[in-house]
Amino acid sequence: MLPEPVQEQDPGAHLPVGRLDDVGLHLPVALSKNLVEDARCHDGHCATGNYDQRVLDIEAPAIRLTELTTCGGCAAKLGADALAEALSGLGIDDRRDGVGSADLIAGLDPPDDAAVHLVSPDLAVIGTLDFFPPIVDDPRTFGEIAAANALSDVFAMGGRVLFALSVAAIPEDMPMAAFRAILDGAASKVREAGGVLAGGHTIRDPEPKYGLAVIGVAAPDRLLRKGGAEPGDLLILTKPLGTGLLVSGRRQGTTSEADLDAAIGSMRALNGRAAEILVEHGVRGATDVTGFGLLGHGLEMARASGTRFVFDAEALPALDGALDLARAGVETGGAAHNRRFVAPALDVAETIAEDVVTLAHDPQTSGGLLAAISPEAAPAVRDGLRAAGVSAWTIGRVEAASTPNVALA
Repeated sequence: MLPEPVQEQDPGAHLPVGRLDDVGLHLPVALSKNLVEDARCHDGHCATGNYDQRVLDIEAPAIRLTELTTCGGCAAKLGADALAEALSGLGIDDRRDGVGSADLIAGLDPPDDAAVHLVSPDLAVIGTLDFFPPIVDDPRTFGEIAAANALSDVFAMGGRVLFALSVAAIPEDMPMAAFRAILDGAASKVREAGGVLAGGHTIRDPEPKYGLAVIGVAAPDRLLRKGGAEPGDLLILTKPLGTGLLVSGRRQGTTSEADLDAAIGSMRALNGRAAEILVEHGVRGATDVTGFGLLGHGLEMARASGTRFVFDAEALPALDGALDLARAGVETGGAAHNRRFVAPALDVAETIAEDVVTLAHDPQTSGGLLAAISPEAAPAVRDGLRAAGVSAWTIGRVEAASTPNVALA
């Protein structure tokens, strides 16, 4: 017999997610409870344990993951300004007692998308980690998006995936079927990337979180780096913007199902093929656009390469519905962090509409690759991306600068 349910003070319109015995609050499951009790005590005799199949077939209602969180996806990241302060002084040149790693060719100083360790002249190992709270309600889809986002850092360095390890914080009362669905979704994306989900670690947490630690490899002389941009390069983006706006709008009930589905499709898509095309054509400057938004990650590249990134406001691709939400005043909490981080180094032309400025600051979850490509190589890169089924937009240019900065023009 199921234990008595724990009543919530304000259950609201949806089934509350608490301990597993909370399913007693849902009518079909409550009826199944009564059937079990009747089977056990029919005519005053004890039941044998062979219950009506109707009882065994009734399932608990699906949980809504986003109701367990206050913020989801990459919008939950610590702000770039606060992160820079926390990481100050932790670079690879900080050597104590003469001990250091000259073979760590990418890490915190200067910051890049992943750590890279030189194993031999022709082989480098890439390591990265990313996790966040749910951005969608469906557990499997959440696992797919979280995995695609974590895998992207290996692709943003020009590498291929070897294996991944789960990083999971899960409520004790989450149904195991839901947790398994998260893992299945993540494993499917790791396999799609050519790797294997090889293990992981879990802790108990009232707010669920999931992601991956990913290990990959690359040729040291073919890495994609944040500092690889040069004056004269064109800026290409491989996914449209607006995932943060659409997810935030969904929480407020203003994003349509069709627009949310398109955003989910974008977030589930891997950046692996796009990265392969960039590497094949000799591109050296790239990053993935995630929680710091287009302007924040553009500024990171501009600083790493000592340049100015000028974005063409009219050329920025937006997911359907994103600009409408921006015009309606929707904005994520993470966008406020991004605005503070970018503001000292940002020039915005007076003619730029505020909704476009909001879009450029919007935190992206599993966003596309931002690449700096020479004008000579750009046509072949665009053709290669198109042939591989990867969308791409030319959204700006790289200029020389005495002080690195970004601009919306």
